[in-house]
Amino acid sequence: MGTVEKYSRDLLIGEWFSTGIDERGDSMSEFAHLAADGSFEFKFVRQNSQGEVIEEIIEYGDWGLVGNIHFTITKSEFIENEHFAADLNDENNYHAYQVKSLDSHAFVYQHVETKEEYVLRRLSQNVGIC
Repeated sequence: MGTVEKYSRDLLIGEWFSTGIDERGDSMSEFAHLAADGSFEFKFVRQNSQGEVIEEIIEYGDWGLVGNIHFTITKSEFIENEHFAADLNDENNYHAYQVKSLDSHAFVYQHVETKEEYVLRRLSQNVGIC
């Protein structure tokens, strides 16, 4: 049996972001806060080509890292400022990802079922400081 790469959980703690363009041409941005206590806040914002916010979703839950597996459990969310408790019986609130790479600047991970790959970049705490 081969060895599994082990990543440092401490590297994930902090503020992360990603941005891209979806199939409709809208801008999709994600802001992620991963706390040391294992809680998370993910904010997803979709904007049209004029920069108008079309959709905003905020998810709260728990996260973890074991070896090369990152996982999340969504416990509640705000959609358009309305709060919803997550149905913890719904399998869509549980996700596992294989870590492809992780360092202090970037986090690359792949969903174990869909094989979709994601890239988050660390937000600097020293914006404007060279």
